[in-house]
Amino acid sequence: MEKKTTGNEKEPLTSKKDVSDCSKGEDCKENGLLVRNPKSALRLVEDGNKVHPSQGDKGEAAQISNGFSGVQSSVPCNGEVEDAQGTAPAATTTTTTTTSTTCGAEAQQQLMELEDRETWSKKIDFLLSVIGYAVDLGNVWRFPYICYQNGGGAFLIPYTIMALFGGIPLFYMELALGQYHRNGCISIWRKICPIFKGIGYAICIIDLYVASYYNTIMAWAFYYLISSFTGELPWTSCTNPWNTANCTNYFSKDNVSWSLHSISPAEEFYTRQVLQVHRSNGLDDLGGISWQLTLCLLLIFTIVYFSIWKGVKTSGKVVWVTATFPYIILFILLVRGATLPGAWRGVLYYLKPDWQKLLATEVWVDAAAQIFFSLGPGFGVLLAYSSYNKFHNNCYQDALVTSTVNCLTSFVSGFVIFTVLGYMAEMRNEDVSEVAKDTGPSLLFITYAEAIANMPASTFFAIIFFLMLLTLGLDSTFAGLEGVITGVLDEFPHVWSKRRELFVLGLTIVCFLGSLATLTFGGAYVVKLFEEYATGPAVLTVVFLEAVAVSWFYGITQFCNDVKEMLGSAPGWYWRVCWVAISPLFLLFVTCSFLSNPPELKLFDYDYPYWTTVVGYCIGTSSIIFIPIYMVYRLVITPGTLKERILKSITPETATEIPFGDIRMNAV
Repeated sequence: MEKKTTGNEKEPLTSKKDVSDCSKGEDCKENGLLVRNPKSALRLVEDGNKVHPSQGDKGEAAQISNGFSGVQSSVPCNGEVEDAQGTAPAATTTTTTTTSTTCGAEAQQQLMELEDRETWSKKIDFLLSVIGYAVDLGNVWRFPYICYQNGGGAFLIPYTIMALFGGIPLFYMELALGQYHRNGCISIWRKICPIFKGIGYAICIIDLYVASYYNTIMAWAFYYLISSFTGELPWTSCTNPWNTANCTNYFSKDNVSWSLHSISPAEEFYTRQVLQVHRSNGLDDLGGISWQLTLCLLLIFTIVYFSIWKGVKTSGKVVWVTATFPYIILFILLVRGATLPGAWRGVLYYLKPDWQKLLATEVWVDAAAQIFFSLGPGFGVLLAYSSYNKFHNNCYQDALVTSTVNCLTSFVSGFVIFTVLGYMAEMRNEDVSEVAKDTGPSLLFITYAEAIANMPASTFFAIIFFLMLLTLGLDSTFAGLEGVITGVLDEFPHVWSKRRELFVLGLTIVCFLGSLATLTFGGAYVVKLFEEYATGPAVLTVVFLEAVAVSWFYGITQFCNDVKEMLGSAPGWYWRVCWVAISPLFLLFVTCSFLSNPPELKLFDYDYPYWTTVVGYCIGTSSIIFIPIYMVYRLVITPGTLKERILKSITPETATEIPFGDIRMNAV
């Protein structure tokens, strides 16, 4: 029998089908089930009132997918666990008989939930959503800075190597997992390796941490956008109420000299008007909340809510704007930057190779970290987005296309930034290295904003630039929250499946309230702390364990067979080697490098005290602690000896429903 993808791909198993007579090599009707040839690994459920046996119901010597020869646990509706021979204890016989109606209802409900799962309206909606998620603010500010700091053009060598052997294989793995099992980051582990289910909870916590500070950066951009609707941009002069005596506008027509204590009007606008960090003494005295930024953030979360509240059907349409608009603006800014005087100086500084840098370990660590955080596995987003795909969608092609687009966007963004930095160096009569010492958001909100303010048609370029930053951030926020939403709704469908709008509303309110600390006068210090510690080591740990669970416990052979079910051909040796060995080593290398050399944080003139390192590690640990906690919980609630508990906990609990022509089957 061959698999066919038809328009009626989602018809439930309870639909009546004519069954041919049993013959050699064909399907047979037996005890209410359509059973393929014994050599097949697929069983079809015909009667919705009968419970499909679990993957372990294969007999005494069943070979389970993680490589152990043993018997897989079967969890029927009544909650009892079958014994080692796959037969229920005598004491449960009556219970099983009396609850057959309930079992049938639950099986029917599971099939209906699968049937009702929405899919992307068009393939392009999915691609734009994934590209919009992967291409974010970090592509614009982080990659150019990391590139010129680590050898310019020479940095592209370790960056490409890390992408080929680490980032892209992990990206592909998550797309394939989500598309095959059609579940979010929590419930998917029941079908892979149940003891690692804590990974899903850790991912949700990490996503909430990201939402608590990432959207604040967008609030800063929104403040700049509103301030740009003036004839003269407010960060071009030193005559504003927030300016100090050190404010020096070297772009003015007067003969102004730049001294050691000089501060540009753009820097004072950012630090004293937008952030107001001068009203805070640091993390131990954050000060009050900025009502202007609070209103900006409230409007951003309102946009986010109405973009994702109905699911991928609505967010898939919004990304047509948020994912494509930045490329239009990047092209405009690239053309404008290339025509500025001194642009060539910036490009030369950006790409001039320093081959000696390749001998430094930190360059390879930075390359690995950059490609990993740029592509973004480990946040549950790729699992969630791909779970709404058609079963036979070519996720392999999607992985190559979207990861290539992401890497090229980072590279082109470097030209957009450094042509302007070369122009700034020309105007200041300084070296590009002096102009390019700002990192992170400061590169955008100080250096680039100042350059734009002194271009012809500065108001127009300021508006489109900060609009671009907003759209870059919005679709990444859509994705991060969708990872949490899909994970929770798939895990608790009986509670939230019909109340998605209410759950999304509650989630956005929680994220908004969690962002209040970043809206204080010292909020920029909080953003920096969360950016360095809340996500970095935690996400690396999550994806390392995810790669180990899939490749070593679920089994690389089983996973490749899953991919073959979807695409028609199994992944080659290159992908297998990457998933089993190279990618986990890649993640372990980056994680150990980070933990052995924790970053020394400094923002503006504020040096973070020593205790912030402890606080940072506590924040990072607060998410991944769910992984060992769930492992212990799982072993405690599982009956049997320790060996039996471990075997049952690493064996998939439930079968994966996959389409087979006009009907659905369980992959066993």
